[in-house]
Amino acid sequence: MKQKIVIIGANSFQNRLILRAKELGYETHVFAWKCGDIGERTADYYYPLDITKKEEILEVCREIRPAAVLSIASDLAVLTVNYVARNLNLPANPEICDLIATNKYEMRKALQEGGLSTPKFAKVKADENKLPEELKYPVIVKPTDRSGSRGITKVSQREGIEKALISATRESFEKAAIVEEFLEGKEYSCECISFEGKHQFLAFTEKFTTGAPHYIEIGHIQPADIPENMQEKIKQIVFAALEALKIQNGATHTEFKIDKQGVVRIIEIGARMGGDCIGSDLVQLSTGQDYMKMVIDVAQGNVPVFQKKTYKKYAAIRFIMQQSDLEIFEKIKERKEFSVVLSEIDKETIGKKVSDSSSRHGYFIVAGENYKELKKALFGVIHE
Repeated sequence: MKQKIVIIGANSFQNRLILRAKELGYETHVFAWKCGDIGERTADYYYPLDITKKEEILEVCREIRPAAVLSIASDLAVLTVNYVARNLNLPANPEICDLIATNKYEMRKALQEGGLSTPKFAKVKADENKLPEELKYPVIVKPTDRSGSRGITKVSQREGIEKALISATRESFEKAAIVEEFLEGKEYSCECISFEGKHQFLAFTEKFTTGAPHYIEIGHIQPADIPENMQEKIKQIVFAALEALKIQNGATHTEFKIDKQGVVRIIEIGARMGGDCIGSDLVQLSTGQDYMKMVIDVAQGNVPVFQKKTYKKYAAIRFIMQQSDLEIFEKIKERKEFSVVLSEIDKETIGKKVSDSSSRHGYFIVAGENYKELKKALFGVIHE
């Protein structure tokens, strides 16, 4: 008899997990809003339940009796995953993680209390419309509890703060924004897997965005071009941050910046895989490690297995923001030194404005042997 696992979420990113679990011989039970997502069709069993209805999902799961409950790229789903897993006596992060690993303001406080270097920050509610006195421009304004570049704005002068706060609080579930001192430097992320409090590094990822004011991600390359003498220092900072957030089990995605002086500052941490196919695709392409299998193993209480890396390869994802990005894709397909691993592009929507990560027009994933050539081909000279 097949072991059963419960997956929260059914969109195209979660579908990677559904398909991998089925390849590994599991029976998949998927919970998600009914909206036509691909996971509704690929799951062995699909339940059209709002993923925030954690009590209702728990009751169904008591009947399913799964070996694991998991999700790979959604902060909102993580809340339900941990709640259901804890109540079924399955591996999960402690309850405090439900707050400090999904709310940016509470996360900042936890990192600060953990002795990590943090920018100045303050929480602002929907009925407020000015910059807190302790902060000076420029600042970055974000919803306290959303991801995917929603409601994020860099504000350089007083005239822009009210509009930015309205945008951020409108996107926030709790109708609040966090306003932070703007950090200079190049942005990266660190992908890890944790098991019973022990953290294991997997990869560094380099991020590319649209730049100010909204910093929507247009792509990523892995492994990142970080000097070797910096890498161990960064790992120790990341592990200390995971300890500060009480993270014990599962995948983590830690975003950070390195300024010109080499100072490393944590931006935020997701107690989950990185979205944008970072965890589901890029890690395995660039390291040879089966990250999704690790997540499934940890969710069952099994030690994750690390394979020996047999080759070094660079992997990248490029998102389609406009027609010119589609032209980049067509050129990439003609170059023999690159291989297009996967593409999902909605040509009918190209031309519509991209306001955040959810409104991008698709993406393509490419592997190659040369970092500089891959970066130049996909991103050219852009703001990083």
